[in-house]
Amino acid sequence: MNRLNAAALDTLPQGVEQPRYDRSTLQPGIVHLGIGAFMRAHLAVATEAALHNQPDQRWGIVGVSLRQPDTRDALAPQDGLYSVAVCDADAAGQARQHLQVVGCIVRVLVAPENPSAVLQVIAAATTRIVSLTITEKGYHRDLVTGTLNQAHPDVLYDLTHPNAPCSAIGFVVHGLALRRAAGLGGVALLSLDNLPANGHTLHALVLKFAEQLGPSLAQWIQQTCSFPNSMVDRIVPRTTDADRQRVAAQLGVADAWPVMAEPFFDWAVEDQFVAGRPAWDRGGARFVEAAEPYETLKLRMVNGAHSTLAYLGAMAGWATVDQAIGQPTMRRFVEGLMRDEIAPTLPALPGLDLTDYAASLLTRFANPALAHHTQQIAMDGSQKLPQRWLGTVGDRLAAGQGVRHLGLAIAAWGHYLRRRDEHGHHYPLEDPLAAELVALAARLETATNAKARALALLGFAPVFGDLQGSEALVDSVASGLDALRDLGVTATLKRFDEV
Repeated sequence: MNRLNAAALDTLPQGVEQPRYDRSTLQPGIVHLGIGAFMRAHLAVATEAALHNQPDQRWGIVGVSLRQPDTRDALAPQDGLYSVAVCDADAAGQARQHLQVVGCIVRVLVAPENPSAVLQVIAAATTRIVSLTITEKGYHRDLVTGTLNQAHPDVLYDLTHPNAPCSAIGFVVHGLALRRAAGLGGVALLSLDNLPANGHTLHALVLKFAEQLGPSLAQWIQQTCSFPNSMVDRIVPRTTDADRQRVAAQLGVADAWPVMAEPFFDWAVEDQFVAGRPAWDRGGARFVEAAEPYETLKLRMVNGAHSTLAYLGAMAGWATVDQAIGQPTMRRFVEGLMRDEIAPTLPALPGLDLTDYAASLLTRFANPALAHHTQQIAMDGSQKLPQRWLGTVGDRLAAGQGVRHLGLAIAAWGHYLRRRDEHGHHYPLEDPLAAELVALAARLETATNAKARALALLGFAPVFGDLQGSEALVDSVASGLDALRDLGVTATLKRFDEV
């Protein structure tokens, strides 16, 4: 089968969206670090819509892979083109997909192969935005304090290798130093990751790194760059070979790396772009005065519920989110989690009905066309859970309120650390702290009683900080650990219903 590329655009079937602008006039204006599936189904899709609806063609994207060449190797023979398959089900429950070919990526760089090229493109006069989707672990934060982990090997290396850094923060700061040396202005630095106050977080990390290089650089960044907060929301499961086959059958040409996505798209972003921005609102973005309330909503409701489904589902052997939420006891548990424990901690947002929001979220989780694997969501739990669960836990404990649902969610993560599900199937523990977590799981196995197991789990300071001191939380987690070990997920959820 022929490959998707610029020459193949005229052969695509009717109904497949494709670039409606002259790609030969497209100029790079955005450098994106971490060109994974989520970015290509979110930022790139919004940028594509902007290019269709505004005359300014200076918003092409240079993508940067920070670790591996796979995305570059897939997209380079395709002239940077790829398809987004929007997946849902019809009224009869049959999966279907709508395809859009996206053309706004003009180049993909692989940082380990040519770090100088990455630095130069950040420092280029045409660059006006540097954006990031590098996952929570890519920021090298101390999980308890939230500040830059200056003892991390990547940070230590990057401070002494300005011409060949390896971390996102190192590339950003050394690239900005080159801009300053060339007499250029600042850029907007835009985090699209699931971090609370992600713009403020990125700001603090960048300044801390820059201060190690010299106070004048940090001052220049402070004065010339902006760090808008943003909230992004779209479910983007990992692409499989079966997905590639379905996309190829519909396109009539092969796409080496299509992206799967749900129909839902949301993006709330502060309009703080010192060098301009695309008309992303044409693609579904909302420019807001403050994004933090939207971030809190998304992290606690969407991501918090997603992780809960992932750990309970993976342990029960429910491979995908739609399978997990399709269990009546699981659905009722997640409904109760959102209604009774998460929703009361959320700030008011104009025009938002939390009951309707939770109902729409359950519908999104139940989408059978996505086949979003629970094991994919379960990755990197040590990095994700402080943002997804512990803010809610802290707020409820401070208000003297219970954490029965959240206690079971935390227990499910502890249960998951065993690296085998309830059917005896083993899986790898994919986490930056995997070695420490394996040791923690061993301590949980040998603890003499449920309370001792809960204290050992909550005593893991890199994730839980000082939450171990809460008797209410210890009791909830202990009860959950006991039930999951002795009864299993299904019976535990059934018993939860009955209490």
